[in-house]
Amino acid sequence: MLSFFTLNIDSQNFSESDYGALEYRLIGPFRGGRSAAVTGVPDQPNLFYFGATGGGIWKTNNGGRTWENISDGYFGGSIGAISVSKSDPNVIYVGGGEKTVRGNVSSGYGVWKSVDAGKTWTASGLEKSRHIPRIAIHPTDHNIVYAGVMGNIYKPTEERGVYKSTDGGKTWRKTLFSNEHAGVVDLIIDPTNPRILYASTWRVQRTPYSLSSGGEGSALWKSTDSGETWTEISKHEGFPEGILGIIGVTVSPVDNQRVWAMVENKDQGGLYRSDDGGETWTQVNSERKLRQRAWYYTRVYADTKDINTVYVLNVSYHKSTDGGRTFGNYRAPHGDHHDLWIAPEDSNRMIIGDDGGAQITYDGGETWSTYYNQPTAQFYRVTTDNAFPYRIYVAQQDNSTIRIPHRTDGYSISEDDWEPTAGGESAHIAVDPENNDIVYGGSYGGYLTRVNHERGTTRAINVWPDNPMGAGAEAMKYRFQWNFPIIFSKHDPNKLYTFSQHVHVTENEGQTWKVISPDLTTNDPEKQKSSGGPITQDNTAVEYYCTIFAAQESPLKEGLLWVGSDDGLIHVTKDGGETWENVTPKGMPKWMMINSIEPSAFDEGTCYVAGTKYKTGDFAPYLYKTTDYGKTWKKITNGINEEHFTRVLREDPKRKGLLYAGTETGMYISFNDGKDWQPFQLNLPIVPITDLTIKDNNLIVATQGRSLWIIDDLTVIHQLFDADLTKNILFKPKDSYRMSGGSRSGSLTSGTNHPNGVITYFNLKDYSEDDKVSLTYFDKKGDTIKTFSTSDKKNKLEVKKGPNHFVWNMTYDGAERLPGMILWAASLQGPRAVPGTYEVHLNVNGDVQKQSFNIVPDPRAESTVEDMQKQFDFIQDVNATVDKAHKSIKNIRSINKQLSAFQKQYKENEEVKDLVEKAKELEEQLSEIEKALYQTKNRSNQDPLNFPIKLTDKLGGLNSLTRRGDFPPTDQAIEVKDELTQKINAQLDTFNALLSNEVKAFNAAFNAKGLEYLFVEED
Repeated sequence: MLSFFTLNIDSQNFSESDYGALEYRLIGPFRGGRSAAVTGVPDQPNLFYFGATGGGIWKTNNGGRTWENISDGYFGGSIGAISVSKSDPNVIYVGGGEKTVRGNVSSGYGVWKSVDAGKTWTASGLEKSRHIPRIAIHPTDHNIVYAGVMGNIYKPTEERGVYKSTDGGKTWRKTLFSNEHAGVVDLIIDPTNPRILYASTWRVQRTPYSLSSGGEGSALWKSTDSGETWTEISKHEGFPEGILGIIGVTVSPVDNQRVWAMVENKDQGGLYRSDDGGETWTQVNSERKLRQRAWYYTRVYADTKDINTVYVLNVSYHKSTDGGRTFGNYRAPHGDHHDLWIAPEDSNRMIIGDDGGAQITYDGGETWSTYYNQPTAQFYRVTTDNAFPYRIYVAQQDNSTIRIPHRTDGYSISEDDWEPTAGGESAHIAVDPENNDIVYGGSYGGYLTRVNHERGTTRAINVWPDNPMGAGAEAMKYRFQWNFPIIFSKHDPNKLYTFSQHVHVTENEGQTWKVISPDLTTNDPEKQKSSGGPITQDNTAVEYYCTIFAAQESPLKEGLLWVGSDDGLIHVTKDGGETWENVTPKGMPKWMMINSIEPSAFDEGTCYVAGTKYKTGDFAPYLYKTTDYGKTWKKITNGINEEHFTRVLREDPKRKGLLYAGTETGMYISFNDGKDWQPFQLNLPIVPITDLTIKDNNLIVATQGRSLWIIDDLTVIHQLFDADLTKNILFKPKDSYRMSGGSRSGSLTSGTNHPNGVITYFNLKDYSEDDKVSLTYFDKKGDTIKTFSTSDKKNKLEVKKGPNHFVWNMTYDGAERLPGMILWAASLQGPRAVPGTYEVHLNVNGDVQKQSFNIVPDPRAESTVEDMQKQFDFIQDVNATVDKAHKSIKNIRSINKQLSAFQKQYKENEEVKDLVEKAKELEEQLSEIEKALYQTKNRSNQDPLNFPIKLTDKLGGLNSLTRRGDFPPTDQAIEVKDELTQKINAQLDTFNALLSNEVKAFNAAFNAKGLEYLFVEED
């Protein structure tokens, strides 16, 4: 299993055994992110898999209706290849690291293998491969497997080429190597002859400021001896001449002499076909639509049934039925298509991978399954507003920006709960501090919009609205990067900053912008040229360099502003931009991308910086801290894995020295101001962490491939600093809102909502099954509300040794409901606790700890606490009457059961004939009371439509109506309650009279006859 490298450091006295009851909660959105690896399984029409770029491996058993992650707990991150054995579909090989090498590309963790259809996994080598875009398995022997390895896309490396294993991935041999710059991007086994393989090698490199595709080493290869030796066939007759780039290749299962190649080439690029196994080639289509932005696409697939049907993937997917001469344009539910699998037994059954995840078709593409059930979204930055419940703002790669609530009034967080907001897929987002409905968001090309949600208006307020698309950074007056910062001043709500190579500020909502800094980058002209080549250019602002990449104002001092550039400089101004000082750390590696800046909330001169150099092939973590306004810096990465490069560091605003760091491979925490770090992964999947923010003692985590996660209560961490860790601990519960909603875990289509109730954390340092543990909640008067205990079957408290948590739903006990009762629109639930101060006791074998806590009103509530108290009292009163009535019915049923038994036993006994008649009369009288209280004819849920409901159902209906919201009962509700209560009490008075007189007299007469039978009431 992938593990974290951790040091045992004495000064770090907290461990997961102290806070492990905390969990990250998946918020969503369930809207798929990029996928470059998909597969199905022959003859299993509902079974498919896909790999997410950042999000691990996903499986569906129902044709894409729902997806479930199957790699969590073993590995995660970016997936480049997934292949299922034809001879044994339980055997799956996965390769890490996507082929779609865009600006936010992530590497992988080698090969992983499962022999039980994804239930468990083992690491299977090629740990240094970085990117594996293809895995091919021998059709009759799953121990023979080939991996196409692209290798490190940032620097030259020997770990590239085709690797072969004959022992199921235990060992690997490299059988094809082009050069140290070119790795394998496509690889296929001839479906009719497993001795024949085709592979393409591709020279590709990313730097922080460029992407190059093509050159020496790019070629197409063929093996006829099971991959042992290879021949370059891209030099054969008819193949394009000159510089080659990326090449996609496929073989027709109908006729293995039909080979297709999709080729990047400056003058002769396009789709090529061979009808003699690659000996000669003919260009059959040169349309630009098939080969635009070649490095991102360039995949070709042969139909499994028709020799003349072929697919080429690009922004659209393209299908030809005439051998490639002409293509129709099609789109799955999301564009930008990267991988396709066609069922060998039914070519209408396919799965496609694209920038929206994976979708499935059973009718050849006429209809597709949805990608709105995949929580694999990729984000860059995250922020929040001040609404209630507060909303989280993010920009989803390959999709829109969204704002999504951190909790809802429902039982999940679904598509209905979120909406698009300002900016585009790469945005920083800033929310107006004085109006949560005014939002500013950016995107590539310097695009910047102001959205007013209340009025439904959008305004473009670009600092310099000169669209640079297609040109290099040198063409821009202001160099706005793909993901340029946008922030509001923490002290002046009218001041909005944004950043190119300069600092820009507006105080009139973008009507005008002022430059308040010089160029705060290296301004190196060699790194501001057009990106792409040597075949095609590709300029989208991802590679724009020498830009300000991170910035933030001190929360303590207005005008104290820190900025960091993507080319390794840090500047600070203490006077709102009048003067600037270069405070770049001495000894920090050159060309560092400053990815986040965090001025301290406790000390003006303290600031934290997270940097990365992964786009130079350096995967080390870089975190720095200054306490003297940047005069000196200290590197603070002790305890972080040497390859978990750092993207973000955040300071806890409530606890000095408590820090959180997000890395390419997960979360870390420091309890001593960065001196030491340890993993803070808990239940979070292995996924790149792109940004963090803290709001109301919640830690919000933006990921690159697994959507948004949140820890709901950081006060547990805060309390550790003052706790005696050698003893049992009851933590003080965080304030709990009295509001609607709740949490239903386990959904595969929507986010998990915040639990509704008082979340109570406690640690049991020494616990055995013989120990008696209870949690008791008390009201403001000190009266017991409810106890949950390990020894109580009805109110069971499940505990374990170590960290625990329990959620009390803030609801009092209600009225009794008898077995089989059918009620219509009635509630027998107890009322919700009224806002105020309460107390919880943890009792462990008689040792009691106490904590007070607050229940607070929903800020949106229209009612006062006094109104809520009236609602509480009303429901308690209703329930008391219903409870008394139902217990009387319980008693009636018990007595009638005895009376009936008596009649059967003595119906032939002349001596007690009068008593038998009396028993019959009593049974009828008691039944009439029950029938007045409850409709006894109802046997199924819809029966009340035929048999009118009776008194307790009607009174319970007032509970149901009045408990909605936080409102006091209406005057008419009180009138109806009083009327129904009077009628119920009249029936109960009749019942009590029967008990006191008739039943008692019957017993006396029965006993006088010397018979051994006694009628008793229920307790």
